[in-house]
Amino acid sequence: MPKHESHLTTVEPPETAQTDDASIDTATLSPEAEAASRGEAAASRADGPVSRAEYESLKAERDQLIDRIARLQAEFENARKRAERERVEYRDYATGNVVEQFLPVLDNFALALKSTGSADQMRHGVELIVKQMEEVLRGLQVNPIPTVGEEFDPRIHEALGSVERDDLPDQHVAEEIRRGYKIRERMLRPALVRVVHNPKQTAE
Repeated sequence: MPKHESHLTTVEPPETAQTDDASIDTATLSPEAEAASRGEAAASRADGPVSRAEYESLKAERDQLIDRIARLQAEFENARKRAERERVEYRDYATGNVVEQFLPVLDNFALALKSTGSADQMRHGVELIVKQMEEVLRGLQVNPIPTVGEEFDPRIHEALGSVERDDLPDQHVAEEIRRGYKIRERMLRPALVRVVHNPKQTAE
């Protein structure tokens, strides 16, 4: 039986263009792909060694920051010292104003000590000095705390005992032992007093 040779025809595959990543034109990339490509390039540069120029630039920036911090610290310290100095000067100024008003009172006390008058004259002189001092205190807005006949108030009075009396209401001030003072509405010191104990009222 004769053999029939079959002639096979080989079909060559179409030639495919060999592409190289390096030969891709970035102009054909999408904006997202281009941005990613730039990011990868920057990252590859960051992973590499720092150039001398970049090092000098970073060093200069660091030195500027250190110098700025040092200047800020010096300015803060100078401001603190200036505030402390102004506080001391203000305190001295306020103290000087007060002391200046009491100097005439001190002068009168010195004159009274040199006086050779009678006891009554001395007493009268001291009374005048006390009035002068009270005037100075009033000028400084320092006023005495009311006591005798007033209802006992623990916020401004300090009790040193009680006195049994039936001519004054119970729990009222009967006697002032030491005068208390307030400067405007702030208490400087409480008044030391004795308080009334009225047995008639307490019995009721």
